[in-house]
This record gives sequence, C-alpha cells and structure tokens, in this order.
Amino acid sequence: MDENLCLLADKLGIAKSFSAVGTEQGFFKVREDVIKFFCHQYGYDAKTPEDVRLSLQKAEMHSWKKTLENIIIVPSNKLRFSLVLDKQQLNEPIKIQLFPRAIQDESFEKVQEVSFVIEQERESKLVGNKEKVKLWLKLKDKPAYGYYDMVLTCGVEKYLTILAVVPEKCYTTSDVESAKLWGYTLQLYSLKSRRNWGVGDFTDLADFVTMCAKVGADIIGLNPLNVLSHDFPENASPYSSISRLFLNPIYIDVEKVPGFSNVTTAALRKEIEEIKQKELIDYTRVYNLKIEVLKKLFERGRNDKQYYQQFQLFEQSKGYDLEMLATYQAISHQQKDVVEGGWYAWDKNLQNPLSLKVDEFKKQNRESIEFFKFLQFEADRQLQNVYEKVKNLGLKIGLYRDLPVGVCKDSAELWMDRYVFIDKAGAGAPPDAFFPQGQKWGLGAFNPYELKNRAYEPYLKILRANMAYAGALRIDHVMGLMRLFMIPDDKDEGTYIYYNFEDMLNLLALESHLHKCVIVGESIGNLPEGFIEQIRARNIYSISVLWSERWNDGCGNFKLSKDYPENSFVSLGTHDMPPLKMWWFGYDIELKFSLHMMTDKEKSKAYKAREYDRYLLLSALDSSGLWPEDKKRHGDYLYGENYPEGIEEAVHKLLAKSPSKVVMLQLEDVFQVDVEQNLPGTDIDKYPNWRHRLPVDLEDFEQSDAFWRHVDVIKNGRKC
Repeated sequence: MDENLCLLADKLGIAKSFSAVGTEQGFFKVREDVIKFFCHQYGYDAKTPEDVRLSLQKAEMHSWKKTLENIIIVPSNKLRFSLVLDKQQLNEPIKIQLFPRAIQDESFEKVQEVSFVIEQERESKLVGNKEKVKLWLKLKDKPAYGYYDMVLTCGVEKYLTILAVVPEKCYTTSDVESAKLWGYTLQLYSLKSRRNWGVGDFTDLADFVTMCAKVGADIIGLNPLNVLSHDFPENASPYSSISRLFLNPIYIDVEKVPGFSNVTTAALRKEIEEIKQKELIDYTRVYNLKIEVLKKLFERGRNDKQYYQQFQLFEQSKGYDLEMLATYQAISHQQKDVVEGGWYAWDKNLQNPLSLKVDEFKKQNRESIEFFKFLQFEADRQLQNVYEKVKNLGLKIGLYRDLPVGVCKDSAELWMDRYVFIDKAGAGAPPDAFFPQGQKWGLGAFNPYELKNRAYEPYLKILRANMAYAGALRIDHVMGLMRLFMIPDDKDEGTYIYYNFEDMLNLLALESHLHKCVIVGESIGNLPEGFIEQIRARNIYSISVLWSERWNDGCGNFKLSKDYPENSFVSLGTHDMPPLKMWWFGYDIELKFSLHMMTDKEKSKAYKAREYDRYLLLSALDSSGLWPEDKKRHGDYLYGENYPEGIEEAVHKLLAKSPSKVVMLQLEDVFQVDVEQNLPGTDIDKYPNWRHRLPVDLEDFEQSDAFWRHVDVIKNGRKC
C-alpha cells in the first residue's frame, strides 16, 4: 500500500488492518479500495497518488484553519484548550466570556468573564502566506458542569464556540455502588396480560413496576423503545428503528387515552382475542387495530381543551425533530403503495426534506402529520406516567433503557439529516468464529468529522432522548464510541473507522450527570486491549453474562461468584443468546443446523462441546453448593437427557453472590422458556425474531412458584 495512503488512513482514523478472533485467518489487511472509499466519504480524494498526497496535506493543515473548534470539551480537572491566531495577534489583549446555554435558576450567572493563563507551550506553522501560532490557554476559574456559548475576544476580533465543561466520570449513585441491587430484563413487547391487545404496553410496564417495588427489585432493563416503521410493522427489530429520538406507538395502551370508551372497541373485541391467542405476536394486526382506534381518539382529543393544550406544548417542545419525523411518516404512508425501496426511491424532490415539494406536501397533509405527532405525544405521556410511578414507589434506579448502536438506513434520521451519517455504507461486524464472513447489518452510523463539525449535537440528541425517564442507560455496542466496523454498500469487506473517543466519553459523562442517569456499556465480544479498563475508569459499568464469564478466553471452567467483575451489571444471558433451558438441550444448535447456518460436521462438534460445557456448569454449581435444598441434582444428565430441577435458581444464586454491582434476571429463564428472542444473522424469513411472548400472564406472576423462588434466591444472595 502506498505510504501516503497509509499516513492518510492513520490521520483520518481508518484502520488498515484488524484482527478477527476465532477465524482461521485471524488477521485481515484492509483492501485499498475500501480505505479510499472512506477517505472520499470524509471529503478527501484518494483516486490517484497525487490526490492522496494533496489530501494528506489538507488533513495535516485541518487543525490550523480555524481559530477555535466548533466545540471545545474540557474536563473540570483539566480546563485547558488550544486556539490558533495570526502571529501579529499575539500582542492583542484576550478576553473570554461564557454564556450558560441553560439557566438553572435566578442565582445562576447569565454571563461570566473568566480569567485564564497562557501556557508556554506553543506551535507555529505557515498557512498559505500567513504564519499561524497555536496557543494553549488554561482557565483559572472553574465553571459548573454544562454547556456555554463562549466568546473569545482578541483585540477587535471576536470568535464564537461552544464550551462543554464535563465531569471526569459518569454519574452513579451510592445505591449502585453498594453492589446490592437487582432487577429484571424485560422485552416489553413479550409481556402477556389479560388486558393488553396482543403486545406488552406501557400500562403493563407500570403494573410490572408496582410488582418490582413489592418484591424489592429496583431496576427494569428494557429493549429499545424507539419508533419503528408505521407501514411495515413486521419490521420489528427494536435495534433497527426509523428514529432513536422518539417512541414506538405500539406500546400505547389505547384504553388509557382520554376519550376512550368500551363502545369504541366493541366491534374489535373478537379480533383482539384472536390476536392474543396466536403463538407469536402478530405485529401488523395489533398495530393496525391500535392505529384505527387512535385516529378516532385523536379527533375526540381536539375537543378536550386541556388535553389538546398539552399536545400543543409537547409539539412545541419537540420542534423541528418531531415535525420532520411526522412528515417522513406521512410521506412514507402515502408512498408505500407507489414505490419500493424506502425514501431513496421517492421522487428526488421528496428525498430532500428542505425542498419546496416537501413544504407543499406539509401544507396539503397537515392533518396526517398532526396525527403522527399525536402518536408521539401519547406514547411520551404514558411513558412519563410509568416514570412517575417509579419515583412514587421509590425504585432506586427504575427504568434501564437501551440505546441502539445505529439506525435503519431507510430511516427518518437519515432522511432529515443524511449528511451527518456516512454515505453509502453501513455498520456491521468483522469475521469471527460464529460468522466467518462477518455481518452486514446495514445500520446508518455517524460520520465522525461531520459529527464534530456539528458540535456533536446529533449524538447529544439521541443521548438525551433515551435518557428521558430512565435511571440507567445501556449503550448498545459501547465500543462504537471508539470505533465501528463499517462496510460499503457495494462491497462485502469493510474496516474499522475511529471516532474521537475522548470527546464521546466526555459528553456522555456530562449528559449522564445532567440527567442523573447511570451508564452501562454492552461490552461482550472482541474488544481492543485496555478498552474495559478505559470505560470503567469513567464509571461506565460493563455487562457480564454467565456464558462469557469463563476462564481460558471463554472456553474453560465457568467462573465462581467471587471471580465476577465488580463494576458490572450481570445476567445469565441476553436477548441474542439462548435461554438456559434451550442451551441445556442444545435446541439452539439444532435450530442453526435446520437453517443451514452450520454443517453436519459443525453440528456434531457443537454437540460434543455442549456436553462438556454442561459438565463444567454442573461442576461450578456443585463446588459452590448452590443447588436449592429441595432440588439437589440427582445425576450427571449425560447427553442432556433430562433437565436438572432448580438449575436456574442455582445459576441465579451464583450471580447474586457475585460482587457485581447489579444482578438482572431474565424472565425467560425464570419461566423456563426454551426459544430465543433473537437469532443473530437471521431475518423473519428464517426465524421469528422479536415475536415470542412470555408463557405466563403478568397477572399470574405472583401466583407462580417459580417467580417467588427466584425472588428469594436473588434477595438472599444479594445479602451475602
């Protein structure tokens, strides 16, 4: 590879090679055309050696072109930043003023003039025909955490930027640090209840909060709640939303909307009951039924003065983002029977959200747009009610929300602001032992350079939206704050692109403090060396699961309670892993084989490995004396011919006795579910991902012996 192209890739944060754990090759060199593709996406030509040479010069001069960056992010213990001046400006007096972006109260100063010192460290460079000097300033005053409009005056010149003063670490609480908390992970859609319409909703969630308060659970981990496709409800993956800024209306409890009466749905009762009797969730019928009734309720709501005023206030507070989401949904709904391929296939003028044609559409379809806004208002209102219940009942963390790593390529987020995303490429995963060809998720991901150019506002918006009503936030694939594996749309190979990790972490820390929200990073899998230590140093708790807490790089003995990491949220598995009963019998192996995801030879090898793993798990439970007194194991269960009574309780006791900060119970394991919610690498044509209901109605949880036995196991284990 050309030396200058190597230097340019390094300068731009494009990996030239990467490791692939568990593959025969083990190490991959990235193709030149892939590197050149991403250089071009960042605005640097690389077609010819001369292009590359000029682009390298351009990249090296980038930091010298502006006096101040668009945003300056400084930790409160290191209030230091650089600025670039013409050499002749060095003798001019400098003044710095800060204007807080959010006034907390009347006593908060609306403008602060801060003192500083100019440090001795400086650099100089000839830019064009001018000599530029880079200085380092250190603030002597210590502003409060937050965002400020900063005005730097040098002589007669004024320079504007945003200053973010950030804490050293993310927010946490003494309750979390006590390492005694526990709670549940919950796929909200999977909750069955005798009153819902075939999918779990916000009233179910509120009822579950009440139940948690009763049994002493302080945290409820949720699947992402973000809005999905209105016209294709079967696109049900909560990790592939059309906008991470707003909520999925399918979770609205229609019967809790003002104006609802039983008369409204009398004719629908039979269909609702039919839907609820189906083995799998029928998203299309559930969603369309709800929308049918919600349209009537919206019309009635216009006549309820107080309710409609609340809607208008919500509409104003969400402003442009809500307007554009609703416009996108209204256009999509109109276009669904006309074109295929999403907004990329719309008329070119409709593809531009700022075009005159979109303006004309908005004028002609105002009622449809208002309805989509109403859906967000009502979803937000009902989730806020859940949050109020959490506060009133005193749960120490409450809702633990989940922020997806990316967004659907055919999404409102990309349509309304496509230039902040990397064009013609999507996030995925490199080759590994499970997926030797890698995974092409096709999720839209931020362009790191455009993101910083926008003062990280798009990143901050999704953090704020998903911290709303939450006491904790899970960052899906937290490594994405450092790097993401990106694959061009027209290629099968990709590479890692790097973000400004320090900036991303610093802003995450600030938002966590402003929202009083604990941060948890999904950190299972192939991680760069030292990554876990870096996030733990920032009070970002990692995620640990039974299946990965094993010696010998995850292949040896299962770890005992004392060996679990302290600064983590621990659970038996995740939504992407088989529940314990499924794992025990090897149903997951048979499933993959039936879907042609493994060969006969691989299947035979997997069964043999599973037999040994069962033995190792039993040994770990035996050596710690974790079996329930009334359910001691009675054999070796060779070849999985039987299922050990009490094994879930024994495993949860192992987790409960660990030093890990929070223990999470999966309801699928409590109720011995033997199917997994999501099989990575498949879509609905192969496997019914995200469609499995829990086998027990919510109203019957407290009548379940299994439910109470697990409560006792966890509470007793957490006391140790």
